[in-house]
Amino acid sequence: MDRVGNQVLDVLTGVLSRNINLSHLGFVTFTFVDVAPDLRTAKVFYSVLGRKKSDEEINIDINQKRKAFKKFMSPELQLRNTPDLHFYHDESLLYGDKINKLLHNIDLDKNEDDPEHP
Repeated sequence: MDRVGNQVLDVLTGVLSRNINLSHLGFVTFTFVDVAPDLRTAKVFYSVLGRKKSDEEINIDINQKRKAFKKFMSPELQLRNTPDLHFYHDESLLYGDKINKLLHNIDLDKNEDDPEHP
């Protein structure tokens, strides 16, 4: 499943750069693909830098292009059936950034309380 997911991710990234323009949403990148065991559906997770619309508007816009992605992806995949795509915003990058900020703030608070660290 991982191999198929990575193959779909590579093909989708190429389709995004060559065939489908989503620059009106911001800089869209696909981060992970989870393909169902029957290979009929795939969850595609994406991230957007420099958002030009709300998360909800971006999600609607990307999901409206599902058929176009499937059409361009189909000839490049080495699969009998091209999976139906469903796009989801990848929250993991935001979550990781939030954790890093919290840890950084803890270090700053700790150093302020320690008299040996100016």
